[in-house]
Amino acid sequence: MADVYGRLTGNPAVCLGTLGPGATNLVTGVADANMDRAPMIVLTGQADTRRMHKESHQVMDTVNMFQPITKWNVSIAHPDNIPEIVRKAVKVARTEKPGACHIELPEDIAKQDSSISPFPVKRTRRPYPDPKAIKEAIAVIESADHPVVLAGNGCVRKRVSKQLRNFVNYTGMGAINTFMAKGAIPRNDPHCLYTMGLQSRDHISLEMEKADLVIAVGFDMVEYHPCLWNKGNEKKIINIDFLPYEIDINYQVRVDIHADIAASLWELNQYFKNRSSLLDPDCYASVRRIMMEDFSQYKDDKTKPLIKPQKVLWDVREVMGPGDILLSDVGAHKMWIARYYQCDEPNTCLISNGFSTMGFALPGALAAKQVFPEKKVLAICGDAGGLMNIQDLETAVRMGINMVVMIWEDHEYGLIKWKQQDQFQDHTDLKFTNPDFVKLAEAFGCWGKKVKCSSDIKSNLEEAFNCGKPAVLTLDIDYKENMKLTEHLGRIITSDWSWASSPSA
Repeated sequence: MADVYGRLTGNPAVCLGTLGPGATNLVTGVADANMDRAPMIVLTGQADTRRMHKESHQVMDTVNMFQPITKWNVSIAHPDNIPEIVRKAVKVARTEKPGACHIELPEDIAKQDSSISPFPVKRTRRPYPDPKAIKEAIAVIESADHPVVLAGNGCVRKRVSKQLRNFVNYTGMGAINTFMAKGAIPRNDPHCLYTMGLQSRDHISLEMEKADLVIAVGFDMVEYHPCLWNKGNEKKIINIDFLPYEIDINYQVRVDIHADIAASLWELNQYFKNRSSLLDPDCYASVRRIMMEDFSQYKDDKTKPLIKPQKVLWDVREVMGPGDILLSDVGAHKMWIARYYQCDEPNTCLISNGFSTMGFALPGALAAKQVFPEKKVLAICGDAGGLMNIQDLETAVRMGINMVVMIWEDHEYGLIKWKQQDQFQDHTDLKFTNPDFVKLAEAFGCWGKKVKCSSDIKSNLEEAFNCGKPAVLTLDIDYKENMKLTEHLGRIITSDWSWASSPSA
């Protein structure tokens, strides 16, 4: 919940845990927030300082445990240090790239008063782009034959999306987004080249292959490694980000604009808005048309009882408004959502793609609905991921939160099976049994229903959003489509969008 609150607001939420097992139970959520760049404060208890140095009940070195998964962490040694520590933790958590900070509070320190008042909030402005770097970037852009924008997680921050949209419109460039940058360029914008990040090649990959220059804006390597799109360093790269670029053999940057992203784009826009477009957006019409044909291929499907992922996501997109929020858990469904669910606005499709932990979506939906009570909020989970935090339905009922949890049932670990089949043409035993999710939802006091036919998805989803309480919608998903998609993408062989029978990529 704190992770999603931070991603949606840009401000850290605080999560609390007791000493020992309370602290260890926070580890996965904290690591997820830190690697997905969500500001967060983690406050854990600790034993009395008089027994921390020896073997004692529930005592462990929590500070060292959290050290590799936080930006900064510390144990409070004196009550008068608290205002400094809290102010620093909030500042560090919010500073680009955002992340988690951990504060440990020993029992005896917690009982004491502090004589120091809280520090006033003082926001600091991020650095402005260096004029020489901007000038150099302009020269590299103007000399390119086929530049393309790669929009990363940093593009969903406040003000960045607006400037990025201006940039692609002024220059005529196409923009590819990572999983976590959906909506940075609206899906209906002729410059939008949708999402890259599947391990297989895709139509979008061909557009990246044609590029001689990649303008990486807010790009984060934790999402999609450059070795997958720039092997051999054939492309020039301009890096525009809040921090200096990461050193990598496949990410050798020609120009690094290390500054506030929105300000950097604004400076580039001041130059390009008065010049002719470098590219005609019609050059992207073919790839956009082919992708849209893929998106809509099964929109009228009426199969049952197994329902195709493509049909589910077409109907979900029809029901969800431009500003409504979908949260994807981690599993095979995440890959389908990444490719088939496109967005109109940033931060309307939340995917954990840095740390990529199962169990993210259901509790995240609780926070999203608290931040934006007026919006529809939908969590899509696999059956395994949904069961990891199913107890949070009690919290949703108690708080009266009308969110919808959609569970795709296949009774096995679908993404692991997909990857094993792709790599080894076989898979280990990954099956498990499920409870009756409708009865389980009702036992918690939620509304529950099973979608029995593809043609019922839309009406059932609208009914769930209008039921006035937490809702669980479950369906049997046809994951035979996983390998069909792999084979489909494996037949993409040339940059002129032609097809042939070749082995899967």
